[in-house]
Amino acid sequence: MSSIKRVLSGLLGFPIVAAILILGNEYIIDITLVIISIISMYEYMKCVEEKFKPVKCIGYLCAIFPAFLHIISAEMISKYIAFGILSLVIILFLVVIIRDMKTNFIDIALTFFGIIYIVGCISFLSLVYGIENVGKYYIWYIFIASWGCDIFAYLIGIKFGKHKFSKISPKKSIEGCIAGTLGGFIFVILYTVLLNNVFSMNINYIYIGIIGLILTIVGQIGDFAASSIKRYFEIKDFSNLIPGHGGMLDRIDSVILIAPYAYYLLMMFII
Repeated sequence: MSSIKRVLSGLLGFPIVAAILILGNEYIIDITLVIISIISMYEYMKCVEEKFKPVKCIGYLCAIFPAFLHIISAEMISKYIAFGILSLVIILFLVVIIRDMKTNFIDIALTFFGIIYIVGCISFLSLVYGIENVGKYYIWYIFIASWGCDIFAYLIGIKFGKHKFSKISPKKSIEGCIAGTLGGFIFVILYTVLLNNVFSMNINYIYIGIIGLILTIVGQIGDFAASSIKRYFEIKDFSNLIPGHGGMLDRIDSVILIAPYAYYLLMMFII
């Protein structure tokens, strides 16, 4: 039953994502990312507050950051981000002082991690989409690498998976992880063929192939990273928002870690 729900949710979710990416503009993308960021932050905070006291108000305020990315010039983004991270550290320690240690170092460390992990990584989706002229095409590499990996890992893992990969996620097998990496790579290459032949681009297959392999590996690390958080806090899913998949954070765990690597690798070797 869970497998059926997973497939149905995927079939229903894909047209929604496709419509937003194809028909939307940078402002619609940013609003969508803010909604995703807030939901993911809520799921993370809900998980963490079972054992600790995260500074939720700071987390939610930071979750709206993707909405401002296109207001800031590309040249100034890195400077603003660096200043923002330093300011965030000061603000979180100020909370410890104001609350007279009722909020402690572990609480603010988990809050800081959640902001960087969720908001920071999600923001790179906006940055990729915002790449001049080609962003609306290149953002698909993030989802194709993630989904291609998921599909192959799931199908091969169920059929041929015999060797467990890690106790972090006992259902995942070595065979499934290898198949996922190869599957994501194949999807990336096929998409590049489409871009080069239909949209008259000239993307180097060797560079994009290497990038595709890196993205699929990073995506699987993202999956294990989310699983390690859930295992520590002894929960199965971050929420039950998406039938068969769990919460928003369960669904985007690989995508959000792929996004920063996609941005920097594409900027360095493709653009």
